[in-house]
Amino acid sequence: MGILSLLLLLPVLGSAAIILLPAGNGLLIRRVAIGVSGLTLLLSWSLIGSFDSANPALQFVEHVPWNVRMGTSYALGIDGISFPMVLLATLLSFIAILASTSIRDSSKGYYMLMLLLETAMLGVFMAQDWALFYVFWELTLIPLFFLIDRWGGKGRQMASLNFVLYTMGGSVFMLVSMLVLYDGMPQHSFGMAEMAAAGNALSQHKQLLIFLGFLVGFGVKMPIFPIHGWLPLAHVEAPSPVSILLSGILLKMGSYGLIRAATTLPEAVVSMQGILAGLALFSLVYGGLLAWRQSDLKGMIAYSSVSHMGVVLLGIATLNQTGLTGAVMQMVAHGLVAGALFLLIGLLYERTHTRDINDYSSLMRSTPRFAFFTVLAFVGAVGMPGTAGFVAELHAIVGGFARWGWVVVLLSIGVMISAAYAIRTIGRLFTGPVSRKMQGIEDLRTPEMAAAGILSIGILFIGIFPATALQMMSASIIQVSGLFAGG
Repeated sequence: MGILSLLLLLPVLGSAAIILLPAGNGLLIRRVAIGVSGLTLLLSWSLIGSFDSANPALQFVEHVPWNVRMGTSYALGIDGISFPMVLLATLLSFIAILASTSIRDSSKGYYMLMLLLETAMLGVFMAQDWALFYVFWELTLIPLFFLIDRWGGKGRQMASLNFVLYTMGGSVFMLVSMLVLYDGMPQHSFGMAEMAAAGNALSQHKQLLIFLGFLVGFGVKMPIFPIHGWLPLAHVEAPSPVSILLSGILLKMGSYGLIRAATTLPEAVVSMQGILAGLALFSLVYGGLLAWRQSDLKGMIAYSSVSHMGVVLLGIATLNQTGLTGAVMQMVAHGLVAGALFLLIGLLYERTHTRDINDYSSLMRSTPRFAFFTVLAFVGAVGMPGTAGFVAELHAIVGGFARWGWVVVLLSIGVMISAAYAIRTIGRLFTGPVSRKMQGIEDLRTPEMAAAGILSIGILFIGIFPATALQMMSASIIQVSGLFAGG
């Protein structure tokens, strides 16, 4: 068995082990889930030493034909674009399970679904066959639907239904594009490399029609305006640990898929550069403005994700090395920042039972550890120098300027809006007169500090020492950017 297959199998085995445990022993169930997720985390991060960052080709490749006649296969592999997503997925899955201390009702089902979700997310980033990719893509819907519907807030039924309908609706467009591309191949195959070769040979008009289906399918998950309607409701109603994965990983599946679709249909993407950039800049400003208007803390972070993913889309739209580097780096940076914010806001909600920003004041005195990590997370969300977000946004701005000139100044407007609501939130939460209701709030416990600390270290380390992450991505990004004329 290959190392990537083992990585996929570990959470499944953990889920199977939890089935055999007594339902009444919640502590044992939780420990098993944490242990399995931690082992998966260690296994994925151990691959760093064996990963050749100078090699743009797929590594740790596994290929087993499934149906030769249909051209489907069990094909896995990672490169400099997918490997950072795998590392991020295992890290945030571990943090989310570690932060699930408030889940006491039906904990067996909860932790089983969380582990199955981890496998599905990893499969999306590892799959090198479009049929296998689609299977894992759809597989994420099942655990997420039940996690939101069973353990979510008051509006959980509507949120879970909206999420599934939006995503399945987008998946239909994606599936049709895959089948049209498959049907046009002389030798039918769902292999990503084979489909990319066939896609490159198509006329620009055919490529454009196929790419539009991919854009809708992946755009729903990113999300791109105006197909983002599921996101705010799902984030607000989902349990906070699930929100960590929704924002930190699930959105990245959309942008990752869009990059793969772009390499398959390069002429279509080149012809749509202006449209993609326009959608990106509008999403960036629109998401920031709606985040600024929110009084619900989770709603604010949800809309800020629309803004941050606009930076990713802008980086992809540049089709040059610098912009694509900014896109992939922003995927990592936003995963860390959003994970930290949802973790901290979730823990704060458990203590106060409110997410309304107007109910808080002067938490700096009663919960200084909360204040420290929350301020750091918001600083990272703004993209201040010294954080991962700054490195990502700088690359996106430079790449955008090289392609469109001063039009990219709109990105700076989005950054200023982000700064406005971040400063407002910090002021409301941690300054002002002391509220009696907030005086007795318990500060972060040691395990919670460890979880927040890991994410904070990641935000700062990439911001101060970006060379390691940039080197991991560079070879694959150079190869991708080389596919586009003028990229």
